[in-house]
Amino acid sequence: MTIRIGKISLWHVHAWDYIKQAQEHEDTVMAAVWDENAERGQEAAERLNVPFYASLADMLAQDNIDAVIVDAPTRLHEEVITAAAKAGKHIFTEKVIASTIKEVNTIISDVQDNGVKMTVSLPRLNDGYTLTIQDILNQGLLGKVTYVRVRLSHNGAIANWLPEHFYDLQDCQGGALIDLGCHPMYLTNLFLGQEVTGVNANFGYVTGKEVEDNAVATLFTDSGAIGVVEAGFVNSHSPFAIEVHGTEGTLLYGTPEDKLLIRTNIGSDQQKEWTEIPLLDRRESAFSQWVSHIQNDTIASENLQTATQLTRLMEAANLSAKEGRKISLKELQG
Repeated sequence: MTIRIGKISLWHVHAWDYIKQAQEHEDTVMAAVWDENAERGQEAAERLNVPFYASLADMLAQDNIDAVIVDAPTRLHEEVITAAAKAGKHIFTEKVIASTIKEVNTIISDVQDNGVKMTVSLPRLNDGYTLTIQDILNQGLLGKVTYVRVRLSHNGAIANWLPEHFYDLQDCQGGALIDLGCHPMYLTNLFLGQEVTGVNANFGYVTGKEVEDNAVATLFTDSGAIGVVEAGFVNSHSPFAIEVHGTEGTLLYGTPEDKLLIRTNIGSDQQKEWTEIPLLDRRESAFSQWVSHIQNDTIASENLQTATQLTRLMEAANLSAKEGRKISLKELQG
């Protein structure tokens, strides 16, 4: 069965990337467009040679639309995703699901109640370096994890290639951290491998925009392990970097080359010096996984759990930066 997809907004910079994935997948086609910006939506529909709907409800009412891809402003996610779920449409969405855990719980509840399949785009979970690091940690080669640092940044705000609406606090619900920082946030949480109990965040406003363009968040655990999440829109030539430190070893990735290096007290003498570890192959994309869940009537449980925790951590980080204090995750009301 070919899955016919309606596009909910082209607001996000990755909107056309997901359209391309739908066009390239043998079991999916783009079939309609709605956008809160009618002019942008009409242009996209003409480019795709599909109908444009001025009303989201009208598009969701179409029997020949099976699913939707959501790239709407973050502030609209609860509204549009719950509408899609109640209309019985499967949902693929850009991160974050929403900016608060209360909104996320409402969305997940509606998705479950209506039996639709939802997957969130968390692409770096599927990359070879992530899978290799998970394998190393599962082998216990670093001992007990004590410190994780993941950094991802670019120069979008100083080179002026990010769209201006990415600096709108109301639409985005944040800046560099909630957008780019999502990736180091879910990776840091993954590599820590234990419950995060508190978050402290600091934001910088280098370009003086409404949202932060420089950010760091510290994740705390009851064991004493610490995670550090770094993101920014104002950094030139800043490599994507991962560090994981433990009681028996350390691994480094991307400092600056795309190589994974390990030094460990466990195993062969060779690994007591810095040793390059070959990366595992990346697994299928989040989009392809979503299609498989639709076809096989399965649920993206791990993906949704990770995405839910991502919002919880982001909400805590935003609250911490606003109030200038460490936030206990117990404070957040779902």
